[in-house]
Amino acid sequence: MNSQLLTKLLSSDSIFAPLVLRVPLGLILASHGSQKLFGWLGGYGLEGTGQWMASIGFEPGFLMALLAGSAEFFGGLALFLGLLTRPAAVVTAFTMAMAMTVHIGNGLFVTNNGYEFALILLVACLSLAFQGAGRVSVDYLLAKRLGLHPTSLPVTN
Repeated sequence: MNSQLLTKLLSSDSIFAPLVLRVPLGLILASHGSQKLFGWLGGYGLEGTGQWMASIGFEPGFLMALLAGSAEFFGGLALFLGLLTRPAAVVTAFTMAMAMTVHIGNGLFVTNNGYEFALILLVACLSLAFQGAGRVSVDYLLAKRLGLHPTSLPVTN
């Protein structure tokens, strides 16, 4: 096998990888947040979500619904855009860790109302917290505008 082919096969280039992860993750989180905050997409809004949260022990329910919904909605939008990606990823990862506590007693699988969906969202958020937004992001454009040297920005992991 020639070395060029082997290099392409084994090397990693994260210019687009964070984008591929950020866009669907951001859309999923923002959609779930919109259900909690606004009652969109079949959600119950703040009142209904707050009542449910209080019923499972997250008190005060309305405030918990506001915090969770805001983290998901605004964090999801930020991830989608690649804007303040690392802080948004940390906040949404924490929110997903809290969501896991609701489902942990049901086991792993989502078919049993388990925690697998929250777990994969948590891990995706942590991945972005570590690697950042990548070059196709608002973060990268802001860094360039602020005069940060492009080579000091993470390109590969």
